[in-house]
Amino acid sequence: MADVLPLVEARIRSALGEPDARAAVTFLGTDRVEVLRFTEGDIVRYATLGMSAQPMADPASVVADPVKGPRAELVLSVRAGAADTDKVLRPLAVLAASPQVEGLIVAPGASLDVGEPLWPGAPFTSVLVAEPGGLVEDLDLDEPADPVRFLPLLPMTPNEAAWKRVHGAGALQERWLSGGTDLRDPLRRSVPLD
Repeated sequence: MADVLPLVEARIRSALGEPDARAAVTFLGTDRVEVLRFTEGDIVRYATLGMSAQPMADPASVVADPVKGPRAELVLSVRAGAADTDKVLRPLAVLAASPQVEGLIVAPGASLDVGEPLWPGAPFTSVLVAEPGGLVEDLDLDEPADPVRFLPLLPMTPNEAAWKRVHGAGALQERWLSGGTDLRDPLRRSVPLD
């Protein structure tokens, strides 16, 4: 199968425009992951490039299928200027490498935790993986390969992450919605969870 990354990058660029910065991170034993930055007005978006090079494999499978299986890239949107969010590059690359390193299948509703603030002063160490299809449309690949999905990441405070483990992703998203939470605020407080 042809390298999917040029197609993935073209899809990201068609949706978000030209990146104004990019960085690459390579972890021992994994493929290189790039993070592209896009600035539009007061919103900064970070998109991974490299996670979709290989399909995510079911950890229970004895042999990973080189073609079939879910593929994804991650997209994070935050408001510019309130925090040094460019430091999120390495944590985003860690999350994008997690299917190769830990054998995870990253899907909507999942929680991903990096164990440290996403950027300096961030009240978040984890993210909720949201449903794809809003910002960047899925990229269909030749059969029998699965499409590449572009998964939005929603930063969660530790309290929100703990509450989500008990009540589920849908309930947390409902709390955010009913509370009028600005999920792009890089320094926002936890939504009331009482």
